Amino acid sequence: MDAVYSSGVLFAEMLQTGPPWLERIWLWVTFVADPQCIFIVFFPLAYFLDRKVGVAVLWIGLVSEWLNVVAKWFLFGERPFWWVYESGLSGKEKVLLRQFPVSCETGPGSPSGHCMITGAALWPIVTALTALASRHSTNRLVKLTPFMVYLLLLLAVGVSRIFILAHFPHQVLGGIVAAATLGWMLEARVPTERKLSFYLATSLALLLAALGLYWSMVALGVDIDWSIHLATKWCLNPEWIRVETRPFASLSRDTASALGLGLATHSSLYIQLRHERPGWKQRAVGAGLALAALQGLKDVMQPENIILWYSLNFLKYASFPWLVVALVPWLVRSLPLPQSRPHAE
Repeated sequence: MDAVYSSGVLFAEMLQTGPPWLERIWLWVTFVADPQCIFIVFFPLAYFLDRKVGVAVLWIGLVSEWLNVVAKWFLFGERPFWWVYESGLSGKEKVLLRQFPVSCETGPGSPSGHCMITGAALWPIVTALTALASRHSTNRLVKLTPFMVYLLLLLAVGVSRIFILAHFPHQVLGGIVAAATLGWMLEARVPTERKLSFYLATSLALLLAALGLYWSMVALGVDIDWSIHLATKWCLNPEWIRVETRPFASLSRDTASALGLGLATHSSLYIQLRHERPGWKQRAVGAGLALAALQGLKDVMQPENIILWYSLNFLKYASFPWLVVALVPWLVRSLPLPQSRPHAE
């Protein structure tokens, strides 16, 4: 296995010796593919384009993220690039490692979360675009274009994760395979028109199952927090170790989003609007308002106390689906915008 890691280090070094302008591209790609973007960017954009697709993006995203965290717990033998400090490999890659604050994540390992989670969440968008292309063209190339773009995007995300020294190549490939598999399996199992008790039970089950697995492995002597220890030890700047990259930060937003989706789809505002289909102007305004609101709420109030941080993080992500599904559409409906007459879906 050491040979696999060593070859991965060499590949990362090769990427970093490329044209300097590529660095900005890879950093941008890894930023856009951050799993947080599923909840605050891709979900609202997809929802205002197509409600069912938007819900699918959120649901597949939260399930995939939960599975990714659990998978990394079980595959605790996999190492991040910090392993080179412990392994005695040559010094050049150590210097390169210290240049990138984004590589000081506390949830690395296999499979790559950026590839697996974001790739799985984008699957409903790809299939929807493929269906749209098939309705308007009989050309095989046109029909395959969404999937070709999807594959190229995942490859770009994978390269960006290797470039910033967050993952080894085999961890990226594992994430890409997992993304396509989960997207295909979960798309047909997205809950629609389910009772509120289903969402409550799902949220609670995700939380209790994660806690049960965590403490069971701790009881067996497994160091679940090895990534946090390595980040604390080797990252040049302690401020680079961000709490939102920790595994339980991901779990808190997953459980909160599952609960929030149930509360949103059973709210009185959503029930009033569920059979209306706004025009493209209303959708554009709604998407813009939702993006601004979610981004603003995500950045507001970041307490240093870890318990308060997790509690506030849970409340934020529980409110996000309600904002996107209920409040923002209601506000847009109330605005004096030129619009076509609403009609039933």
